Amino acid sequence: MNPFTYHRATAVDDAVRDKAGHSNSAYIGGGTNLIDLMKENVERPTHLVSVGKLPLAAIEALPDGGLRLGATATNADTAWNEDVKSRYPLLNQAILAGASPQLRNMATNGGNLMQRTRCYYFYDLATPCNKREPGSGCSAIGGYNRIHAILGTSEACIATHPSDMCVALAALAPTVRVSGPGGERSIAFEDFHRLPGDRPEKDNTLEPGELIVSLDLPAKGFEKNFSYLKLRDRSSYAFALVSVAAALELDGNTITDARLALGGVAHKPWRDQEAENLLKGQPATAETFARVAAKVLENAQGQGSNDFKIELARRAIVRALRQAAEGSQTASDVFLNSNP
Repeated sequence: MNPFTYHRATAVDDAVRDKAGHSNSAYIGGGTNLIDLMKENVERPTHLVSVGKLPLAAIEALPDGGLRLGATATNADTAWNEDVKSRYPLLNQAILAGASPQLRNMATNGGNLMQRTRCYYFYDLATPCNKREPGSGCSAIGGYNRIHAILGTSEACIATHPSDMCVALAALAPTVRVSGPGGERSIAFEDFHRLPGDRPEKDNTLEPGELIVSLDLPAKGFEKNFSYLKLRDRSSYAFALVSVAAALELDGNTITDARLALGGVAHKPWRDQEAENLLKGQPATAETFARVAAKVLENAQGQGSNDFKIELARRAIVRALRQAAEGSQTASDVFLNSNP
């Protein structure tokens, strides 16, 4: 690991100011991803600004009926918060499907949004990677790409976003509050992460020096009909090959509102609002779900080793929507014993 200096911030403005004063710096919360990247020399900041002691760990009700998740609240404290469990069980289940208990006890909500891809080539300094070294090339295209994206790719990058929590958040549509050198602003969650385009080194729409302060969930939590379905290679501590967050509101067997987001398939948590609109007003049947799955994947493109993901995602969408309609109020976690 390269040498670096360190500052433990005591207030948000202290953190923002200190980071602005160091040209090659990074915020650090739980450090569960950044420290790994620094050990591998993928990230080489010369100054770290610790935000772990900032007063941003509260989880509290909002006047509009929503819930504010502090940026430095841990994933574990968030998942087991009574309001999250009862009002946003989709988020509870998605968080618990990710990482390990030890990691969830350290990882923060803000840090979860800032996770970087687990693409093999991103971590391998011996290979070209446009996300790590812009303009160097993409080794995954034409290489072994079993875990890579099938939606929203570009000629520069086919990496995927690794988070489970963010897939549920994409479905629940919170607002991301940030503070930076230019003041405070709010970002709709769907606009926070970005597709690779020709700038795959940029994972999100944060401006330089901006710090995530909170995630503000809307009042609607889809607590009756939801499903978080995660398909992965082993039963514990593995990133999703495909995951689906499905949430429905029903009047009898008719769908009156719907949310649908996928993980493991794109550079960002993939929410398809056109597909959601196709669900509204329709009966909650296998035929409806199959039609919607086809819509979500109509532009999906395999890269060779990951061709199987298209069919895997199609079946996962149908299954997650069926589970949501049944109101099982549980998540499904499925692992694959062998490569499809």
